[in-house]
Amino acid sequence: MLAIDWLTKREELTPHKVAVIDVTTGVRLTYRELNHRARCLAAFLAEELGLQKGDRIAVLAHNRLEFLDLLFAAQKTGSILVPLNYRLTVNELVHLLQDSQPRVLFYDGPNANTAGNLRPRTTVATYVFLGDCRPRFADDVPYDRILAASPGSFAGPQNDFDLEDPWLILYTGGTTGFPKGAVLSRRMVTWNAVNTAVSWGLTPDDIAAVFYPFFHTGGINVLTTPMIHLGGTLVLTGPFQPRLALQAIERERCTVISMVPTMFQMLMNEPTFPQTDFSSVRVCISGGAPCPRHIYEAFLAKGVIFKQGYGLTEAGPNCFALPDSDALRKIGSVGRPVFHSEVRLIGEDGREVPPGEVGELVIRGNHLCSGYWHQPEATAEVLRNGWLYTGDLALQDEEGFFYIVGRKKDMIISGGENVYPVEIEAVLHSHPKVAEAAVIGIPHEKWGEVPKAVVVLRPGAEATPEEIIAFCRERLAGYKVPKAVEFVPELPKSGMGKILKRELRQGSPPGTTK
Repeated sequence: MLAIDWLTKREELTPHKVAVIDVTTGVRLTYRELNHRARCLAAFLAEELGLQKGDRIAVLAHNRLEFLDLLFAAQKTGSILVPLNYRLTVNELVHLLQDSQPRVLFYDGPNANTAGNLRPRTTVATYVFLGDCRPRFADDVPYDRILAASPGSFAGPQNDFDLEDPWLILYTGGTTGFPKGAVLSRRMVTWNAVNTAVSWGLTPDDIAAVFYPFFHTGGINVLTTPMIHLGGTLVLTGPFQPRLALQAIERERCTVISMVPTMFQMLMNEPTFPQTDFSSVRVCISGGAPCPRHIYEAFLAKGVIFKQGYGLTEAGPNCFALPDSDALRKIGSVGRPVFHSEVRLIGEDGREVPPGEVGELVIRGNHLCSGYWHQPEATAEVLRNGWLYTGDLALQDEEGFFYIVGRKKDMIISGGENVYPVEIEAVLHSHPKVAEAAVIGIPHEKWGEVPKAVVVLRPGAEATPEEIIAFCRERLAGYKVPKAVEFVPELPKSGMGKILKRELRQGSPPGTTK
């Protein structure tokens, strides 16, 4: 099927609509102005660098306006955009660049030193500096020169592009090992945008701030591409800063907010949170990890509808939708599958489980990725007969609402009983002294495995392991109660704020209590 040039179409339909507001620079661009920038960049890539369909473009930068230029210039030229996680080490980035083999790398000022260290260890031919000052290296291309040039008659050979052509390679967070490059086709990004707009009730009047980093599917596909496809307005705030985020929400009258629970908690910790005006916000959607109830309550108290979302890099990532009318009644549920999607819950025997029973979540639809870059075995493991095996465990209630109960690999089997950490974590989060908690399995001679709680206390709070265990014993079946508690100053997290249980397991001897 023929692939549409999104920004050219948006310019035709809504040329004067504000497409993006960058609060860090004060720049406000219409769809016509945004398309002009993308055309200038596309002309540079195709005519000056000679990039062809399928060539890769890497970017190592914080959230900034140029990311949108790159995203849509890649679409215009048939190139594949590879956003890099700037939190990775040079060694990790070298591996990603060797894997993706980009022709050009774009970098910003905060990542200039890293870009310099990458040069002798990669085959990247051209470096482009994103910023107002001079590039660090004399032979680097300053981005303002690209925008100053005319795009001429460049339009791109659109007839050569198909919906199955790759648009992005997004490297997964690596919580289970070294990152794999999920290949996101034009088809996938388009259907995720359609599913999101239809199922979440987005409109062109919505104003959505982007708080997830652009190197993550949350930054690209939770709200950015759906809003541009729909013709809404995006607000960019740079690297996440809770005070600036609150200011942007209030001043720009944002209507839709999506963050991970850690980010919402950081907003709540800001002294200005109680006074911040949230009257423009229709809905807050939490994703990436189970959301503690006290976060729901804090935003509900401000009159905001608050929901739990679910998704993953390989499937959208917006896979479920919870109606506003059920948000309070179904706290903890991610809702029902989005419009153009099918889901099943599969047991160990490969059969679909009935309502109320836990099974692995598998998903089918046009919003799935094409597989992993240069990893056919890993692709075959997760994509089977058109279904994506997510590795996540969920259950469905009698009304058809889904609840995520955790990762399959995180499930604890204690004395033959299945123990789901998310259930224990919800209880721990309800303790008045607990700020954060994670539950992992540790070896046990009699039961095989038992739960262990790793806890971060609230500032100034003191507690003993016995106190935490007694609290859980009042609220959980005996086999679910943590048999050990460790207090830590903070939990290890990925760049998106997900707790890295792999690291907790590696550093956790059996029966540790502190």
